[in-house]
Amino acid sequence: MKGYLLLLVSISFEVLGTSMLKLSDGFTNLLPSVILLASFAVSFTLMGFVLKTIPLSIAYSVWAGLGTVATGLIGVFAYGEVLSTLNSIGLIVIVLGVIVMNFGKTNTVHG
Repeated sequence: MKGYLLLLVSISFEVLGTSMLKLSDGFTNLLPSVILLASFAVSFTLMGFVLKTIPLSIAYSVWAGLGTVATGLIGVFAYGEVLSTLNSIGLIVIVLGVIVMNFGKTNTVHG
């Protein structure tokens, strides 16, 4: 369970960093650029610890899937972006994929 909590924190930092990409304006705005780089550093560092307890295939699928969904929602609610019906269906399919991946997971991590 600790691994999944750490994974959620890692995802949160990844989403924060990705959200700052837009505000950095091509790395021309200093503060969002610094937050972006620091957030990615924290996210990837935490992911290294996550992989001690959660298999790579599961951890990365959850990380990428939930990060994509969260970033899509931030795009809509924070930046006023519009999702088409197909975009929305795609996000739902990603969430379902993450759920399915976790139902079929193994608890062994080989090092």
